[in-house]
Amino acid sequence: MAREMTGQCMCGAVSFTAADVPSEFGACHCEMCRRWSGSALLALTVKAADVTFAGEAHIRTLQSSDWAERAWCQRCGTGLYYRLTGDSGPGAGTMTMPLGIFDDPDGFTFSNEIFIDCKPDSFSYAGERERLTRAEVMAKYGVDL
Repeated sequence: MAREMTGQCMCGAVSFTAADVPSEFGACHCEMCRRWSGSALLALTVKAADVTFAGEAHIRTLQSSDWAERAWCQRCGTGLYYRLTGDSGPGAGTMTMPLGIFDDPDGFTFSNEIFIDCKPDSFSYAGERERLTRAEVMAKYGVDL
């Protein structure tokens, strides 16, 4: 069930309201997400048009690959979102937001893990869910390796 939710960065300089937030989240084990978040990125994907930010002057972005950018608060460094920069294809018009920046991160279902072949062997998550390798993710989003 989708719902409206609020959240903010660690220092409060950037806050947001997101409409139609899905009930499922996933984990990304790619090298960039691990470096950006300090571990696997636990996040959910929303339509960019459904997110309203306050404190936008504090948001900085980095084109982190040929097809995506990452955003953070310039004051405290909190990661805010990952966004595909293409105008078409799967994922266009969406942003992936870390679960931990939502004010109430309860009630979500862990539904998928991506870049599972990049996951460090020192941790794993219990339960069954969809698991995709790097090649499967890149094929799904039409990105050449």
